[in-house]
Amino acid sequence: MWVTPKQIENARQTDLLTYLQTYEPNNLQKLCNGTYCTKEHNGLRHWFSRHIGGKNALDYLMKVRGFSFTQAVMMLGTSAPVVQKFTVKEREPKTLELPKLHPNIQRVKMYLTGRGIDERVIDYCHKEGLLFEDDECHNCVFVGKDEEGIPRYGALRSTTTDFKRDLDGSDKRYSFKICPNEGATTLHVFEAVIDLMSYITFAAKVRSEWYTDDYLSLGGVYATDKKQDIPLALNSYLESHPHTKTVRLHLDNDEIGRRAAEQIKEALQDNYTVCNEPQKSGKDYNDYLQNQIRKRKEPER
Repeated sequence: MWVTPKQIENARQTDLLTYLQTYEPNNLQKLCNGTYCTKEHNGLRHWFSRHIGGKNALDYLMKVRGFSFTQAVMMLGTSAPVVQKFTVKEREPKTLELPKLHPNIQRVKMYLTGRGIDERVIDYCHKEGLLFEDDECHNCVFVGKDEEGIPRYGALRSTTTDFKRDLDGSDKRYSFKICPNEGATTLHVFEAVIDLMSYITFAAKVRSEWYTDDYLSLGGVYATDKKQDIPLALNSYLESHPHTKTVRLHLDNDEIGRRAAEQIKEALQDNYTVCNEPQKSGKDYNDYLQNQIRKRKEPER
């Protein structure tokens, strides 16, 4: 099997994005600011960060897909370079299925204040339509909204057991967040809603202007070997808040949380000031909050 100089020239002129849009559209995902990544290899940015090579399709087929030079040229070089651009199909909005809601949030409030959350923070979330109580089991219902204020994400948290889950139809891009300041330049990031509310409880006691920043719960994290992985909720937030300059990470103080924080920091540090700021002690911010409350109640010896 041999290839002609014309085939080689055509193959070398086919750029990677055009190839992926043409031959692997299902492996291509649009990110913020008009950039793209491959789902399978965690993005073009990650692929190039490993110093694999250039940005043409020939390099991609050889160094990622494992094709020989001849095989890659035969695939790309049999005709003129592909120039037609294809639009990546946008994901259809999911339909969130909220449970029947209770007229008040008394049991939810008792549960959250029992975990140290300031009642003013609870009332704020309820007023903003971010916190409810389901009518049947009296679980906490945490709601995340899109840019238009439409509920797109929901999570249940039992007030009596360890039960918790995302609601059917939840879209992780719109996880629970508190954005009291439209012009906020600083974002605080947490794994869970209760940790977010715990941090604000601390902030409200130290400084009354906690509402100058924004706060985002990721709805959980996972650590992978993909060095440039950005959680969907965080990526969606940054895409819709271009004025953000600083990201402060307050993830759990365990192996997964620490690894996830480092991965997020590596992925964002070229464009943002990223601060890795776990709580001073305990597994998460609510654990830390409850420990501090217990210490204050202990009698002096």
